[in-house]
Amino acid sequence: MYTEKVMEHFNNPRNIGIIAEPTVLVQVGEPSCGDSLLLSLKIENDRITDVKYKIYGCGAAIATASVASEMVMGLPLDDVMNNITDMTIADALDGLPPEKMHCSNMAAGALHGAIREYRKAIAAKHSGPAN
Repeated sequence: MYTEKVMEHFNNPRNIGIIAEPTVLVQVGEPSCGDSLLLSLKIENDRITDVKYKIYGCGAAIATASVASEMVMGLPLDDVMNNITDMTIADALDGLPPEKMHCSNMAAGALHGAIREYRKAIAAKHSGPAN
């Protein structure tokens, strides 16, 4: 059912935890299957410099969060937004069963949501009242 890469990331997940002082922290979940992902990012100079997460879910959810964390480490935010999708995450694991594709959607959605939140906070900070 699962590829060797899925099983490797499930059995040995990378980057688990929460960054002590993250630039951005988001939580996403898929109520229909009960999976939940808490993602923390450290962003410097518009680039992801650290990624940590806590995940509650099936083997595919754990594997997609793990591989996604490796994929985005060091990437510019625009590259993540433009190039990291549910399909690129699934492809990095040599595929997922169709009924588990929502797991890669969760990882990609969390990354995109975190970047949107970060950019919204930066825009609000820069558009504040002039001194």
